[in-house]
Amino acid sequence: MLVSLSGMNPRTLHRCAELAEELDRRAVPLSMLFTPATPATPATSATGVTSWLKERVDGGDDLLLHGYDHTVPPTHRAVSLGRKAEFAALPAHEARLRLTAATATLDRAGLRTEGFAPPRWLASRGTLAALRERGFRFCADFTSIRDLETGEVRRARVHGFGSQKQRTETLRCFALVLTAARVARRGGLLRLGVDASDLLRPSRRQAFLDAVDVALEAGATGSTYTLTASPARLA
Repeated sequence: MLVSLSGMNPRTLHRCAELAEELDRRAVPLSMLFTPATPATPATSATGVTSWLKERVDGGDDLLLHGYDHTVPPTHRAVSLGRKAEFAALPAHEARLRLTAATATLDRAGLRTEGFAPPRWLASRGTLAALRERGFRFCADFTSIRDLETGEVRRARVHGFGSQKQRTETLRCFALVLTAARVARRGGLLRLGVDASDLLRPSRRQAFLDAVDVALEAGATGSTYTLTASPARLA
């Protein structure tokens, strides 16, 4: 079972820390999807977030790069991504620019990662090529985990809440718990993903923890993306 969290920033950090503590009680590591620079949360003002990330990584959690900035490119040119996810349709050269800027920001913050999880879990072929050039070991997209060195693809879909519409809240919570139980009972790779904005809603927070609990009861064990993507490196 892989549990991931995105949306960490100074305003959501306390909710993220609470979730991490709940997972610690269950001995389930957390894979943190971090966007190093956004207009609302410049990396230079997010020292509390980076300190927390370092502490969590030192304790056994995982860190994956989660894009750079959906609105402003590294070149600071005017850009219109519309409703597309940041890396969903980029050619290799533009993806390379964004990855270079993102990894440089991580370096300045004292953070390192060889894993990439694109915003909305969508990565273009150009992005995959740029990731290989930049030395990333794996990319976790919506339906799979791709080893960028060997080309091996491990199929497993990410399960989360998706839409923010409240009228489907109960159904989405119920479906997440049922899906977690079903995948775990079958012995499959279960990928659960939650955004910090979901933790604002008590029903979603509880449903996410319930999904983790039913998976554990069904025999699942917690792991991280880095360990799952390249198990041979541990031999």
